[in-house]
This record gives sequence, C-alpha cells and structure tokens, in this order.
Amino acid sequence: MDFNQITGRANEYIARENDVSFRKEVEDLLAALNSKDPAAAKAELEDRFYQNLEFGTGGLRGVIGGGYNRMNTLVVKSATQGLAAYLKKAFPQKAKIAANTKGGLSAVIAYDSRHYSAKFAEEAALVFAANNIKCYLFTEMRPTPELSFAIRLLGCDTGIVVTASHNPPQYNGYKAYWNGGSQVIPPHDTGIIDEVNRVTRINEMEKTEALEKGLLVFIDKEVDIPYREMVTRNLYRPQLIREKAGEVKIVYTPLHGTGAFHVESVLGNLGLNVITVPEQREGNGDFPTVAFPNPEEAAALDLAIKLGKKEKADVVMATDPDADRFGVAVPSGHRGKPGDFTLVTGNQMGSLLADYIFLSLRETNRTPPNPAMVNTIVTTGMQKKVAENYGAKCFECLTGFKWIADIMAKCEKDKSATVVFGTEESYGYLVENEVRDKDGVSAAALTAEMTLYWRSKGKSLLDRLDELYSICGYWEELGISKYFQGPEGPSIMKGIMDGYRKNPPKTLGGIEILKMRDLEKGADGLPPSDVLQFFLKDGTIVSARPSGTEPKIKFYATCCASLTGNAGLTGNAGPDGNGLAAAKTEARRKLAAIESDIRTIIGK
Repeated sequence: MDFNQITGRANEYIARENDVSFRKEVEDLLAALNSKDPAAAKAELEDRFYQNLEFGTGGLRGVIGGGYNRMNTLVVKSATQGLAAYLKKAFPQKAKIAANTKGGLSAVIAYDSRHYSAKFAEEAALVFAANNIKCYLFTEMRPTPELSFAIRLLGCDTGIVVTASHNPPQYNGYKAYWNGGSQVIPPHDTGIIDEVNRVTRINEMEKTEALEKGLLVFIDKEVDIPYREMVTRNLYRPQLIREKAGEVKIVYTPLHGTGAFHVESVLGNLGLNVITVPEQREGNGDFPTVAFPNPEEAAALDLAIKLGKKEKADVVMATDPDADRFGVAVPSGHRGKPGDFTLVTGNQMGSLLADYIFLSLRETNRTPPNPAMVNTIVTTGMQKKVAENYGAKCFECLTGFKWIADIMAKCEKDKSATVVFGTEESYGYLVENEVRDKDGVSAAALTAEMTLYWRSKGKSLLDRLDELYSICGYWEELGISKYFQGPEGPSIMKGIMDGYRKNPPKTLGGIEILKMRDLEKGADGLPPSDVLQFFLKDGTIVSARPSGTEPKIKFYATCCASLTGNAGLTGNAGPDGNGLAAAKTEARRKLAAIESDIRTIIGK
C-alpha cells in the first residue's frame, strides 16, 4: 500500500469517526507531515492504516488509538454492525421478531478495567439496539467467564466482552461469542469478518431511546448470584472446606482487574481466609504496579508473593484483568530456602487439576460414563498420561479455548464422552461445564479445595506434583515468543513459516525429527490453522504458530525424561535410572538445545 493510499484511508477515517479524541490523533498526524521532521508521523500513519484490525483467535485486539489498525469507537461499532448483520442472516426467523418481545434476537456485553472498555461496551450495545437486537449490558466491569455464563443463562444469540486480557495497558480488545457461550469459530468467524468488511453504514441509537424501547437492559445481580452459586456447586468436597477452611491462608491479586468482585466473595463465603493485595485490588487500566498484568509473567506476582511471605500464606493466587487466566505460587518447602515460593506453570497446574478432578470423581462415586478432558496441541503431554491413569480420554484441539468448548459441545451432542475438564498451557482452566471459556474464578475455588485436600493427606501441591512425575515421567515445557512489529511484521512471520514448510529441519536440538505435521489445510481431524508441529524421536514435540491476536510467532516444546524404579522421588538415581533431579537436568538440556536451534532462525 503506497503512502497516498495511507493518507486517503486516514482522511476517510476522520470523516467517519465521531469520537473527538480519536479523530484528533489522526488529524494531528496528518498535520505533522508538513513539519520539519515528518518521518515519525509518516511511520505512525502507516502503522495505523496499512491494514484493518482483524479478528483472530480471540476476536479483535490492538493498541488503543485513532485508525483502522487501532482499537477505537469506529472499529468497535463497525465490528458490532458486522456481527449484527451476520446474526440476522444466521437466525432469519428471530430477526423478524421485535427484539423487545419474546423470541427476538438478543446479546449480552461485559467489559473489564481497561481504558475505554466501558465506552466501547456501551457503543456496541447501542449498535445492537439500532439493529433490532436486544442487548443486556453489565452495569460495571465483570470477568470474561461470567459473560460466557450469561449467554447461556439468558439464552442470548451472541455476546461480547471488551478486554485485551493480559496485554499491556495501551491495548484493548473485543471478543465475540456465539449462542453456546464460546468464542466464535468457523464458519461464524469468517462470516462475521465478511460482514464487517462490507460495512459502509453503522446503525446507531441514542441511549435514552434504547432504554425506553427495552432494547438496552442493564444487568448485574441477575447473573452475579447464579454465577457464584454455580462456582460453589461444582466443588467436590464442600464438607472438607467447612471443616478445614481455617487451615489454609490465601493471598490473592486481581492485578487491577475484574477478579476480586467474585473471587473474594466465593472464597470468603466458603469460610476461606483470603487476603487481597491492596495495591492491586481495584480496577485500573494503567496497571500501575506491573509491566504486564499477566499471571504467566513471574514479575506480575511479585507483590502477591511478598505479601504471601509476610502472611505465611499457603497459596498465592492471581487472575489477569478479565479473570479468565489463573496463576498460582506455593511455598517451596524443602525445594528452596525457607519462605521461598515456587511458581506453578500453566502446564503443571493443568496436570494437578486434571489429577484432582478425576481422583475426586472416583472417590465421590461421581465418575460419568466415558470421562474425558480436553487440552490443546501445544499443552504438555503429561496431562494425557494423567487422564489415562484414571481410564479417561484426553482429546486434543487447536490453540484457543473456543476449540475446547467445541469438543465439549460435540461430546454432549453425540454422547460419545463426558468432558469434565479443559485446559491450555497459557494458564487457562475450565473446571465445570456451565461456562464455555477459561474460568479463573472457578479455578481459584477448586485450587483452594485441592490445597485443603492434599493438606489433609499431609502433602503440598508440589508433593503431589512430584508423585505425578513418578507416575507419568518428568515433563518440562519451553515457550518462545518473537514479536515482529510494524507493516513488515506479517510478511516476516510468513517467511519464517514458509521457510520451515519448504525446508523442514531434519533435527532440533540434535534430536532426529520423525514427522512434521502441517495444519495449514487441517490434519488428523483438526481444522485448518497456521501451525507446524515437529515430532522428535525421543517423544518431544515442537510447535510453531503465528499468534492470532498479536504480531508474534510462538514456539512451544514439550519433552519428557523418564524416572525409573523407586528412585523417582529421591533424585539419587544415575543416568541409566533417572531420579527426579537427573530427569530435570536431562529435560532442560534438551530444551536448551532446541531453543538454540529455533533462535538461529528467528533471532534473539
């Protein structure tokens, strides 16, 4: 796209954008082209207009600001107009019914603590109203899992949550959901995109008119109360909690997001002792105490762990700003210095929760027919071993919780299996089936119960994890993210993926590659996706995929080193009979060599 096209798109945007602040940003950049040093303005305009912000694995996500490649009111309203048009095509009979009467189209919208979230949510609601779609809108910020729950509870045809999840403060986003409560998947995602790209006129309605006509309805406790009841109802040992709740002290942080509203209430009502990090309790789109409000980042838990040490907590918990992701740190015990805390990875916590759920179903005589769990193709292979240990299946799917929800729905429809747990490596867990997205609130409640359970057996979560290693082998994972910013970013990422496809490596980390799986056109029952997987001779799997929501390529590796005999928990066995310490050393050696090979291709 040449620069004349860029400035043409910028002027078009100015003519269409009603928000004064976003419009002025672009006007100022155009004016700066006539300054003595126009290079910076030119580069910024190119970045804002070289493409339209597109739906990815999680919908829209981008930097807040004026421009078609930014998150702003015009982009949000255009996306909502396209979604509304697609809804009418998908449900033509319902579209004929007045939305403020029974049987018409309906939507529900939630939003988090980010800048402009409330504004974007209301603008989207009024576009729905103008398109004869009744919209329920939360009065204040609410977690993403509650939005999924609300769609199912209220019987809505679609839903939106305005959030950029765990991204830095300059970002916001827009996740679109379908009537089953999960994020949109094909053919709906491409259908919505097609409609968004056709939008030339946005239908809008004044707030007062929408309220008077019953096309905008504010909600809160109508969903809050049932949601909390659902979280509590899906625990396995309420009696244990009632008897032992005082024995576990929890430090919790919502990282300036939505989580405290429900986590404090649910855990507090169970009688658990919860101390929330005061500096991070309130919603704040600046996220002033963290560089990244992401429980995957160790630094994000620094304040919580500091408080955990002071309070001698038994577990430190964190949720990201929209409370779908959930992170944990626990006392290191004999594995570290007194008072140290160990961060539990998403793969490890998924393995612990899978083990606890299957164990609890067995011990409480509630195991359903054909029990199963679902994880993604980039999640640890350990979880499949855990499921098989209980005679359960572990289905694999593409990255993104919408694919986990899709398998859940298919299993419900054909009654082939009962999915009791879904998880992905990026700190996402679904421990019940009344939500169809990852749920940090439910995960927090079940983790508290799990901590109590293993405490009652004289064990910590890390003790149980070591036991699982003795059963399943020691598993460790590697994650690499390489960003490619700017207009040239997509072509660079495509070049890397094309390079692997045309000239696949024969080894990684010195280990022979037995098979490459290319999912570009789908394979092994998985839908098409821009993902490459390399299956190594020793069982290690390395995956590469461009992110659907950010300008980066992500690499994942999961490898196992076996433990032999009774030496598994002692760490004293030699190289031919690996104990835990030796197995860890071996796995880390393999992963370091694999990372070195990957970085020679993508750079440091």
